[in-house]
Amino acid sequence: MGSGSRFFFAAGRSVEKLRVLIPKGRIFENVSRLFADAGFVMTLAERTYRPRISAEWLDGKIMKPQNVGELLELGSHDAGFTGIDWIQESGADVVEVMDLGLDRVRIVAAAPAGLDGAALRRKRLVVATEYVNVARRWLEAEGYRDYQILRTYGATEVFPPDDADLIIDNTSTGQTLEDNGLRIVAVLLESSTRFVASHAALEDPWKRGRIEELSMLFRAVLDGRDRVMLEMNVPRDLFPGMVNSLPAMRSPTVAPLYGDEGYAVKIAVKRSEVSELIPRLKRLGAGDIVEYDLRKVVP
Repeated sequence: MGSGSRFFFAAGRSVEKLRVLIPKGRIFENVSRLFADAGFVMTLAERTYRPRISAEWLDGKIMKPQNVGELLELGSHDAGFTGIDWIQESGADVVEVMDLGLDRVRIVAAAPAGLDGAALRRKRLVVATEYVNVARRWLEAEGYRDYQILRTYGATEVFPPDDADLIIDNTSTGQTLEDNGLRIVAVLLESSTRFVASHAALEDPWKRGRIEELSMLFRAVLDGRDRVMLEMNVPRDLFPGMVNSLPAMRSPTVAPLYGDEGYAVKIAVKRSEVSELIPRLKRLGAGDIVEYDLRKVVP
């Protein structure tokens, strides 16, 4: 069968596969952990590009995030993971299934600290970047006409001031830019890792169903990371006043305590709320408060 086949043969039988592109580099660790937390263990031997995934219907391949969008558009794969910055750079026609919110970066223009905006516009500008198309669109929109774009292949921050006047690059904290004597002059876009799919895959009922299943599990994992479960005992006489003020995803889970001494209450709350919520619950009369992590949250 051709490379575009949706069936693979294993032990003499055909197995329908969802072909997924996994990004190499800094994104790989977070994506592989997301798969593991969703219940799909991913292992990758050294110097290989075909990870083993503990689901017979998943077929993975490691590729650079820069190539993911275009390969999905070509139809050789069904779904994948990449930053929205690389989708915008390639202009690939793919469908964003969900924003995972991982590996957040800003795509910025940065110049040597001593070169101000007026000076940049007075000269023929040499711009070093991996984001050639993003850079060109921004330069044109900003009214720059006399410029040359120099494509880089990593370590873009080392080009100024000798080899470039301006760079357009990604940064998470800006510290690397500052360490190299650069200042941010503009933020072009903010990016994070997205789960994306091809149009053809979403038109296939089986593949669309599998993609939706993955999306649901990924969202459950991400919501679980953002929340904790609080469990507490509440005396009967304090229960009416307390239960109405408790935050929860929908409503608290309540069960009577043995001996009719009160209630056991469970609430799933935002992790960021816990430091203020536990002291307040204690003041309201809750006791035996236990906090524990959640693996997945499926509304």
